[in-house]
Amino acid sequence: MATKSGKGRGTKGGAKGGANLGGRDLTVRVRTAKGRKSSSTRWLQRQLNDPYVTAARRHGFASRAAFKLIELDDRFGLLKPGQRLVDLGAAPGGWSQVAAERLRVGKPGGGQVVAMDLQEMDPIPGVTILTGDFLDADAPDRLKAALEGPADLVVSDMAAHATGHAATDHLRIMALCEAAVDFAYQVLAPGGAFVAKVLRGGTENAMLADMKRAFATVRHAKPPASRQDSAESYVVATGFRGAPPDRA
Repeated sequence: MATKSGKGRGTKGGAKGGANLGGRDLTVRVRTAKGRKSSSTRWLQRQLNDPYVTAARRHGFASRAAFKLIELDDRFGLLKPGQRLVDLGAAPGGWSQVAAERLRVGKPGGGQVVAMDLQEMDPIPGVTILTGDFLDADAPDRLKAALEGPADLVVSDMAAHATGHAATDHLRIMALCEAAVDFAYQVLAPGGAFVAKVLRGGTENAMLADMKRAFATVRHAKPPASRQDSAESYVVATGFRGAPPDRA
């Protein structure tokens, strides 16, 4: 399921050891143009003044979302050279770019990244890109066929299109999270990790209880790159011990 828009592109040198955003001296003011809605003007002004957008362009990342994975990795130590990773809801490719760099994909002893999204993505060196809906019945088998062995990490930035109704949006994103964790139970190697987007309110109690049986540690985190006015956060589960017996 597609979660982001725009076109991916190759990395021109990734951000290591944090975002290194620097500062901005001037605020760009956007005048309301004829035919442009005020909401579009506010969005454009926010984009022009967002240091993560500027940093993403500077580092050659497909989107500012790349810094969310960078910050989660810097905090939790998720990405290591040589790992196999599945990126769900990957478009436009920022997370896959970060993963490919930190897993040293395409280099001696490097890892593997398999990405899937509804939207077509521009090629990312060394990354296997599958176009399709992760909720389709054949999607898990397509991903497994592309992997060269058990995955060390499954990451999901999937989100359904927002309706504006908080309860409905929460149910939709939690359904995606549940589908992603079910897939993770099938493909993760012992000790593996799982990261997925959730909305305010965190992970549903039943799912969280299952995950606590399946992983040594389950935590929620909101990386600095996640906008403060956004209801999103991430569930980060590490130390995979195997799927709960009733979910295997």
